[in-house]
Amino acid sequence: MDDPLRQAKAKAAATYDAAADHFDDEPLSFWERIGKRTIDGLGLPSAATVLDVGCGTGASALPAAQTVGPKGSVIGVDLSVRLLDRARAKAKARGLANVEFRLADMTSLGYPNDRFDAIVSVFSIFFVPDMQGLVRELWRMVRPGGKLAVTTWGPRMFEPAYSRWQKAIKQERPDLYNAFNPWDRITDSDSVRRLLHDGGATNVEVAAEDSNQMLRSAEDWWIIALGSGPRWTIEQMGAEAAARIKADNVNWLRENKIDRLETNAIYAIARKPS
Repeated sequence: MDDPLRQAKAKAAATYDAAADHFDDEPLSFWERIGKRTIDGLGLPSAATVLDVGCGTGASALPAAQTVGPKGSVIGVDLSVRLLDRARAKAKARGLANVEFRLADMTSLGYPNDRFDAIVSVFSIFFVPDMQGLVRELWRMVRPGGKLAVTTWGPRMFEPAYSRWQKAIKQERPDLYNAFNPWDRITDSDSVRRLLHDGGATNVEVAAEDSNQMLRSAEDWWIIALGSGPRWTIEQMGAEAAARIKADNVNWLRENKIDRLETNAIYAIARKPS
């Protein structure tokens, strides 16, 4: 598998299928908080049609479905079977019949031009090597007068724990250490604005917001790691190495009395002319 896009898709699917068992745990409540904040910023009208790409367990798709009401519709797509199963269960529990979750690749959905009133990407745009190409593909499916919302990580994701995590990885398994992450390409407002502009989107507004995830205890960091991007690395290193890194991270957080992690996000909305 030498195609970068295929590699990225396979890694994302494997990571989040594994992470599904902790994805909705309380220490990861930032998914829902940031997903809802994205939908609130769109101001969706009743009866709107919405596409959510990289929808996960529905952090943005479910509030979108509640907002647009029974006359509206939401389609959520993701590469993780296990996240989609959780999303469907949550929709059923909330009595939402206007949302559908599909196993699909967001880079090649095949919907016609001008299909949706709004398209949403929360923490997914950076998983593809050609982000600009994906913006262009999503933008063509937004109807005139519609909106494209892209939310991504701001700077210092999961700090200060993430720096300690990287240090421990570098010492324990240097072959798995990577100083650069896909989301590092767009962790400031100017980069996000430029990405949308270069992808053909217009009338782009960007807001950077700082926030924190409170920790009930130092162990919450490891739950976050198991339910998010670091899960892939944990799966590769084996149980004994993972146990040593967990002990290192948790002890360091406890000794330094760390009770919160940064979950800064950048929210961008582009509006297509009518």
